[in-house]
Amino acid sequence: MNLQIARMIAVRVASALATMLLVSIVVFAANFLMGGDVAEAILGQSATPEAVAGLRRAMNLDQPAYQRYLSWLFGLLAGDPGNSLINNMPVLDLIGPRLSNSLLLAGLTALVSVPVALVLGIAAATWRGSAFDRTISLVSIGIVSVPEFLVATLAVLVFAVMLHWLPALSSTRDIDSLSALLRVFAMPVLSLSCVIIAQMIRMTRAAVVDALASSYVETARLKGAGPVRIVLRHALPNAIGPIASAVALSLSVLMGGVIVVEIIFNYPGVAKLMVDAVATRDMPLVQTVAMIFCSSYLVLVTTADIIAILANPRLRHR
Repeated sequence: MNLQIARMIAVRVASALATMLLVSIVVFAANFLMGGDVAEAILGQSATPEAVAGLRRAMNLDQPAYQRYLSWLFGLLAGDPGNSLINNMPVLDLIGPRLSNSLLLAGLTALVSVPVALVLGIAAATWRGSAFDRTISLVSIGIVSVPEFLVATLAVLVFAVMLHWLPALSSTRDIDSLSALLRVFAMPVLSLSCVIIAQMIRMTRAAVVDALASSYVETARLKGAGPVRIVLRHALPNAIGPIASAVALSLSVLMGGVIVVEIIFNYPGVAKLMVDAVATRDMPLVQTVAMIFCSSYLVLVTTADIIAILANPRLRHR
């Protein structure tokens, strides 16, 4: 690794850390825009002002905003984001089981989405202009315009209500075999995969088409290389960076889509936990889950940037 590559990677990582700091400020400040008060939510509307004020003091909610932010930020960096204001339990104890469920859902979605999208995107680019390419492009454009909640709702109506093939709600407690695993995750994974696959197909196709239009591919074609060799040996190695970015950006859709899907299917994930915490104004829990989502997105994007830098032949051989 030469000095220029190391410097570019360091800049990307520093930019991601600075973005995380800015996001933490925005997440903390957003709490003041939500309205309501956790003390009022706990005591109810009939509570006296004195009782609300006393509970606020007990929860340290009467401290200045900057002091509460710094206390939360340093605790977050130390691995202790505090206790839930509603359950009086450590936030990490509440998030842990839910986070593993969300990671399982995201992992299964990625396991299905990435291979299907890459194969279809590369095939569409290889046979661009053909009926197959036009069909894939038309279908992917149509699917991208359909939000996850509509796909999930239609899946419930068709497969659960009309056909009775799959359960309408997804619970990890019902998993005791491989067939049960497939039944529980079939509709959530389908709902998340549709938009992700469509977006990834379009971006992968564009990256491979650009690589196939380059001069070195034209040279290989003039030398008599076959279509498969041209794609595998010449186009794909130089399209790894854009394809990695396509995969990362497409998977980042999971951060938003998983919230909708977990609510519709009542899936016990971290996104549903955050929605419940918002309803009760449990700020330490809301802030921590929001930071998990933001950090996941930044890790995906930063990883894609680093892969693109390392895969750039002009930088490697400079």
